[in-house]
Amino acid sequence: MKNIWLHRFCILLAACTLLLVVAGGLVTSNDAGLSVPDWPLSYGKLMPPMVGGILYEHSHRMIATTIGLLTIILAVWLSRVERRRWLRRLGWIALAAVVAQGLLGGMTVIWMLPKPVSIAHACLAELFFSTTVAMALFTSRSWERGPQLVADTPGLHGLVLAASLAVFVQVVLGAAARHNAFGLIPHVVGAAVVAGTVLWAAFRILVSYPNHQALRKSAHTLLGFAMLQILLGLAAYMSRVAYGRSTSLSPWPPDALQPMPVMVLFTVAHVAVGALTLAASVLLAIQVFRHVPLRGGQLAPHRLPVTS
Repeated sequence: MKNIWLHRFCILLAACTLLLVVAGGLVTSNDAGLSVPDWPLSYGKLMPPMVGGILYEHSHRMIATTIGLLTIILAVWLSRVERRRWLRRLGWIALAAVVAQGLLGGMTVIWMLPKPVSIAHACLAELFFSTTVAMALFTSRSWERGPQLVADTPGLHGLVLAASLAVFVQVVLGAAARHNAFGLIPHVVGAAVVAGTVLWAAFRILVSYPNHQALRKSAHTLLGFAMLQILLGLAAYMSRVAYGRSTSLSPWPPDALQPMPVMVLFTVAHVAVGALTLAASVLLAIQVFRHVPLRGGQLAPHRLPVTS
């Protein structure tokens, strides 16, 4: 592999971005969104006292700043060593997304948590995470080896795109529910749609290409994360029912003085695995379009049979 350190750096960026998603979930789950009332500084300082909700909010900002710096490094690195123009452009698109995400974060503070901005902030974070995971794939040894082309299965390309779209819509619905834009029912209905779409896409791939390593692993990964996400969603809901006073996605029952740790745990885990599910759906779509030519496309001499 010509540039293994670039690949490792992409993995580092993806891991840090997932940490940022967790940190953002902790801010929302601990109702710490306005613990720091100013931006970009925190109480006019680079490092305020890390107490109470300030700990969650300022930690979130520090991780976001670190990711911004890492993304600048990646964009410059790609522009200097990467021969693929589309990947160089993707690096700069990722940097633009980080800048936009930072501005949205600032707007949530300055405008005191407007629902549309807060929802956009949450969704863009997960899209950026999927982008970093995709760049890790694009710089990997397996990608460098080239595709192992197999014959097309009718409707498969549209199905994996539908699965990715369904997962993203579910992310939007979850963010809207967490920020009290509307109730929980649309998110529950969306979960059923995602489960059905993901199950069908994974089934089609595992039946049609059981011995194709890239497709099989991608299908298993998406299926595993999607099922875990559903279980975590149920656990988060049941933890609220157990406390008997709240069935919204807020981790605070109406008369609680502090967030319930078990609710925070399940809710933040649900947010993090949601990001992993979206990234897995994107990777599956990429792998299908890479290894399965659209009907009528040309197969390379090293093509595999449908069941290979």
